[in-house]
Amino acid sequence: MTARTALLAAGAVAWAALIFWASSQSNPFPALPRSLFDHDKLLHAGAYAVLGALVCGALGGWRLRPWRALGLTIAVGTAYGATDEWHQSFVPNRSSDPADLASDALGAAAGAAAMALILRRVGARASIRR
Repeated sequence: MTARTALLAAGAVAWAALIFWASSQSNPFPALPRSLFDHDKLLHAGAYAVLGALVCGALGGWRLRPWRALGLTIAVGTAYGATDEWHQSFVPNRSSDPADLASDALGAAAGAAAMALILRRVGARASIRR
């Protein structure tokens, strides 16, 4: 495992922990305007895009082809989103929403796709240098 892979994996674990923490709070970001939460699907997609990019980058370091890393990342991101939605159902003033899960999955897919493209480009450059 390279240092980059380890850093991306650690970042993914830390980001997942941050998502878990935010999901554990009745009002995780009190400084944000309440009207922003009317568009919380974008917040879900953004958070899971970061998670998807980090997970895909870490998997790419395990010598998985970028598109295999993409597929596995989408599965992992969707599964984590499902457990997060279930977890939120136990938090006061929070609820579980299938639309949030769809936003989580789409965000993970977008972040993973961006990272897969980056990994593919980096891999192509490395093979040209050889």
